Amino acid sequence: MTVKEKDTVRHSRKPTKSRLGRTDLRRVRATTSAEIEADVARDPDVAPLLDDEWFAKARAMEPLQKVAISIRVDPDVLDFFRKTGAGYQTRMNTVLRAFMERARRK
Repeated sequence: MTVKEKDTVRHSRKPTKSRLGRTDLRRVRATTSAEIEADVARDPDVAPLLDDEWFAKARAMEPLQKVAISIRVDPDVLDFFRKTGAGYQTRMNTVLRAFMERARRK
């Protein structure tokens, strides 16, 4: 075998054991609602359960029409957001919205 052949990596579309998920599906299916609720109660970082109480508090929000503008920002600020990947302008808008909402509360 030549060096070139040794360094060749072959891929296939067929699933292999290494590509299959490592989730223990039997354990997941056997988990009861009570166990899930107990896990949620123990973990402060977990998303809330979407129960009737949650939906009663929820409010529908219409998406706002965005306005195209030209804005000058420091190069390092732009680089930071661009490095976060696609959707960086939306993330910049989210940061500005959070600032605006905080300023409104004061």
